[in-house]
Formats: sequence, C-alpha cells, structure tokens
Amino acid sequence: MAWGKQALKKGEEQPEKAVHSEKLLLVNNVERVFQAGGAPLKVLKGLNMELRPKQLVMLRGRSGSGKTTLLNCLGGLDTPTSGEIWFNGRQFSKMSDDQRTTVRRKEMGFIFQAFALMPLLSAWENVELSLRMAGTPRHLWKERTAHCLDLVGLGKRMHHRPFELSGGEQQRVAIAKAIAHKPILLLADEPTAELDSNMSAQIMSVFQNIIRTEDVTICMTTHDPTIMEVADHVYEMVDGRFI
Repeated sequence: MAWGKQALKKGEEQPEKAVHSEKLLLVNNVERVFQAGGAPLKVLKGLNMELRPKQLVMLRGRSGSGKTTLLNCLGGLDTPTSGEIWFNGRQFSKMSDDQRTTVRRKEMGFIFQAFALMPLLSAWENVELSLRMAGTPRHLWKERTAHCLDLVGLGKRMHHRPFELSGGEQQRVAIAKAIAHKPILLLADEPTAELDSNMSAQIMSVFQNIIRTEDVTICMTTHDPTIMEVADHVYEMVDGRFI
C-alpha cells in the first residue's frame, strides 16, 4: 500500500521511471464478487501479491480456484469489486476502460490456452498483425517480426500457417505475437495445458529466454506441477485465496 501511495504522491506516470521501481505490479486486498442466481458469489477473497521486474510468477490451482479471474483483473480485462491493483506506478484498477485499454495495448501482452492465432495468416503475418494493432511504425515491422520469431525458435517456420504447425509451434507463434510490441508484463492463461510434457518444457525454456532478453515479467496460470521448478515464485490458489 505504501508503494502505491508513494507513486501517486510523486506523480510517477512515466513508464521509464516506474518500471525500474522495486515492484512492477502490486495487488492489495483484492476481492471479486459475481452475482449468481441473485446471490453474491465471492470468487477472489482478499488477495495480496506482487510482481517484480524480470520475474516468472505462477498462479497454481485447480479449475475453479479463481486463478483465471485474478489474471483477468491483473490485465484489466475485469475489475476488482474491492481492493487495489497498481501497475507500473499507477492505480490500474481505478482507470477508465479506455485508459486500461491503452495500457494493455502498449505495456502488456497476452497468451491464451487456445493460441488465438488468425488461421489464414502465416506465423509472420500473425506477428506483424500484432505490431500493426499496437501502432508500431511500419518501417520497424520486418526487423521486429523476424527477431521475435527467431527468439522463439521459429525462424525456419515463419511462413507456415497455424494448421501447418504443431501445438507447441503454434504456442511459440502466440508468444512471439504477444511480445512483438515490447510489453513489460506478459500474462499467460494455461499456456502449456494443451501440450505434452516435452513441449511444455520447451515453452518454459522460451519464457526464461525472453525474460532475459526482452526485460519482461511473466505471470501465468497453471495446474501442472512439473513446471513449477522454473518459477521465481508460485502462488498456490484454493477457493479464491492464496495458501
């Protein structure tokens, strides 16, 4: 809480200053309540957590534990019923929808379990589309697209369409697409759920590589105990709480 107040007091609105602070993201006593059949259903129950620069943090829990709801709140796709989320020196949870959209577009990347690739576009075109949507100057597209695909090990497969790629390769394209606009936070929802153990290990190796080379923090949800050892921190979720 003190960190958030200090950032607000000093007016640290510039990402260059905030990203080098001790904490990139701070969650203070966050709750999320939905209405189910006219009765309140508390999905998140007073959560506190933090993400620091260049960390790999995992939210582990069974289906229904609340981890995806929390991830959606961290990314501004949903807002807490109560509590605060501070991101990059700003009170993210109190921003307007338009403000959160701008932050997501410039400073966050998202990876989904189902890959979320355009099926008729090649790997190259999928990554290039991400740059186009982020407003990246056109003259930078070619170099950045090639760099991101090389970074995830798809330099020789960049002109293949999703249906011509394996599940692990499709997930790599999704990662390249998510980091193309140089976000400082990457949020991944069960990125290894559809992959076998070998492919999962490869994806985690890619994550570790991009944390080192792209100066990005990754927060991901998972229920896979075999990948826990590579995390800097694991938050275990049960019934909307950390244990």
